[in-house]
Parts: sequence; C-alpha cells; structure tokens
Amino acid sequence: MALSDLLYPDNPKRKQELIHLHQELLDCMSTNFHATNELVGVLNEHLGCTITPIEMRESSTVKENCEIIIQVMSEIQHQVQKIDSDMKDKLEPVLYQKLYDIKEPELEKIAIAQRVFSIIFGEATSTAAMVAIKLLSSNHLNLTVSKLISLLAQIGASVLGGVSITIIGLGLEMILHAILGAVERSQLLTAVRSYEKHLAEFKAASEKYQSAIHEVTSLVRQQVQ
Repeated sequence: MALSDLLYPDNPKRKQELIHLHQELLDCMSTNFHATNELVGVLNEHLGCTITPIEMRESSTVKENCEIIIQVMSEIQHQVQKIDSDMKDKLEPVLYQKLYDIKEPELEKIAIAQRVFSIIFGEATSTAAMVAIKLLSSNHLNLTVSKLISLLAQIGASVLGGVSITIIGLGLEMILHAILGAVERSQLLTAVRSYEKHLAEFKAASEKYQSAIHEVTSLVRQQVQ
C-alpha cells in the first residue's frame, strides 16, 4: 500500500492536498522574500542601512528558508528601533512626542525627522524623513512583522519544516517519505492539519505585511517622481 493511501485511505482525491499545501507555502514565502527585499532597498537607499537582500535557497529546507527571512526581518526591526532611539536622543521631549501624536500633521513630523537626519548624515532628503516617519508610526507594519516572525518560527518547527523546498517536483510519496521520520504514521494526519492551520494564519499575516510594505514603497516612488 502506498504511503499516501495510509494517510488518506477513504478519499483518493485528498492525496494531492499535501502537495498543494506545500506549494501554497512556497508561493507565499516567495512573495514575502520579494516584499522584504523591496523594503530593504528603501532602507538601504534612503536611510543609510546596509541590510543584505535575501533569496530563497532551493537546496535548503522550509525551516532554513524561514530562518533566512526571520533574520532579515529582525534586522529591519532593529533598524527601526535605532531610528527611534536617534530621534529620542536628539530631539526635545515635546518634539519627540509629536512624532507619535496621531493628531500631528504628517508634514510637521517629516520636518522634525529631517532635522534629526541632517544632524546624523550632514544632510537629509524629505524622502528619507518620510520613510522614517512611516516606519515609526506604522503600527500596521510593526505588528505584522512581529506576527510573521512568530508564524515563520512555528512553520519552521512544524512537521514540514525539514522538507526541502524543491521536493515538490518529486511528488507526494517523496514528501511523505521525507516527513515520516518526524512523527508516527498515526500522528501524520493530525500534524498535517495543524500545519494547514499555521499556513492559513501565515497567508493572512503575509497579505497584511505585503500591504504595509507596499504602502511605504509606493510613497517613496511618488516622492522621487
């Protein structure tokens, strides 16, 4: 009896579910890699950061690719925290508070940020200040980054975390062979269903993350036109 028959004995049509699950994950991760690199490009070009762009490694596992994107997202968080620290150190408390005051006009916030960047870099563009304000004031982006890091860690630790991202081309049986070492056969279906739940949450968080990045990068493109 085939391994897939052990997993889905009553419904042959569901045999493809695991392949689709894996492919959905890869597509979602690929989009996140691209969106993250867009934000990295903005940070490097306008805020003087030196974050290395990332790419999916086809010879690596799901977990290893999760770790790659977690590392650069953590670096983005670190850079945003550094910007906040610079603002706090170099501004009067009243001006610093204005940066986070939702009632304060955004143009005023940008002017305040530009003043700080002029001290740090010797000169600063309004685009750099705008990017900084968008990153500091965007709870949307900050929260989605944290959420995505958590979900990537869960996916990396899941039953499919040890599967190579290229195994999709080898078919369902090879995927099952790759993961059977992680759990007993009787636990496999439960593990896969848990993985589906992680993926559903991951896709939703990824959409919010990509939307937040698009908001920042779109503003940058408008500024430089």
